[in-house]
Amino acid sequence: MILRARLVQATGSSLDEARLESWNDGAVYIKRGKIADLGPFTDVRTRHPSATVEELRSGLLLPGLIDVHVHYPQTSVIGALGLDLLDWLEQVTLPSETRLAEVAYAVGEARRFLNLLIRNGTTRALVFGSHYAPAQAALFTEAETRNYPLISGLATGDRNLRPELHTTPERAYVENLSLIERFHGKNDIRYALAPRFSLAASDALLEINGSLMKEFPELFFQTHLNENRREIAAVAHLFPDTRDYLDTYERHGLLGSRSVFAHNVHPRPRELARLAETGSRVAHCPSSNAFLGSGLFPMRAHLAAGARFALGSDVGAGTRFSLLGEAMDAYKTQRVREGGVNLSAAALLWLVTRAGAAALNLEDVAGGLEVGRSADLVWIDPLPGTVLDAVLSRSEGAEHSLGAVFSLAREDAVASVWIHGRRLYERGKLQAP
Repeated sequence: MILRARLVQATGSSLDEARLESWNDGAVYIKRGKIADLGPFTDVRTRHPSATVEELRSGLLLPGLIDVHVHYPQTSVIGALGLDLLDWLEQVTLPSETRLAEVAYAVGEARRFLNLLIRNGTTRALVFGSHYAPAQAALFTEAETRNYPLISGLATGDRNLRPELHTTPERAYVENLSLIERFHGKNDIRYALAPRFSLAASDALLEINGSLMKEFPELFFQTHLNENRREIAAVAHLFPDTRDYLDTYERHGLLGSRSVFAHNVHPRPRELARLAETGSRVAHCPSSNAFLGSGLFPMRAHLAAGARFALGSDVGAGTRFSLLGEAMDAYKTQRVREGGVNLSAAALLWLVTRAGAAALNLEDVAGGLEVGRSADLVWIDPLPGTVLDAVLSRSEGAEHSLGAVFSLAREDAVASVWIHGRRLYERGKLQAP
């Protein structure tokens, strides 16, 4: 199959090197779920004369978007106004998460959650899971039925949550191990250990996570770090013998190239240095940080230290599933932050594609349009008569068109989504698993 479209991708190995590559009349040839050829339409057509051609001449065809921090149990709490992180957790989010104890409810939430990821063009995601093992299994099972490339795992905490959500280190080990053995490495699912944050995790629970990482070195690790000043002070009180927040994880061997730490809005220089030295990644979640009043991400300090980051929607403190909108929030917050980074359209596309792929150890699998990568694609085609339609119909050049997409495109502008070359969504209709 050949998709004929206006193609745009970000290239480069770092944010500073991000550049746009585009073809006004381009083509992607898909074979066995992978990109098998790419380039000007006339050239690709000549090389594959018998292939079926699908015309996608309006809008833009982009690599699939990659979300490195989003919460499965939190869709229903989007929009709870007027609270900071700790009050939001106590009053809104944690009570809502207890509903996933009911398996039938969890199954429905898993289906709804994956539907929303797909229809927003998110083709891969690192997902913070449920505190209930059956609910987490429901998410994995739903992903399996769709062949959705998911990285996720059981959320754990043994203090400072609601009692219904608490576990013990021993139970956390058993439940994580059971889920790992059942799902990890099967049907494009990978497992990520997920202690909620050090405020909710004792040293004994964090030690269990370190033991599992040693036992299964191919696992991922995800948690939260330096999101809110009240949170940071509470963690310092609970761990008086640590150097900083990051050290609560570091002393249990939880830093490394498969570790992703959400937020890091208020880091210390040592923490930035250690994140860079260990190859750990940060999930930058701009809409969540603004919504909860947590602060503005110090992007320039991360770049200066060599600490790498990608974008996460952080639903439900994040206000949307759309990574296009999340990228625009990253742009805006950097514009108003003193010493912020001026992000180009190429940099924004790089953050939601290649940076995400790198954070998830998928540099050669996803995040771009190169031959041999998975055919994960999203077609942005605005509805007729919308503002985005008006702008794109008159835009000149890929930079302006892409800037308009980040500024204006949301869920209704996503016309089609492919994962592994299979169309999972066509405007208004999700394909049956």
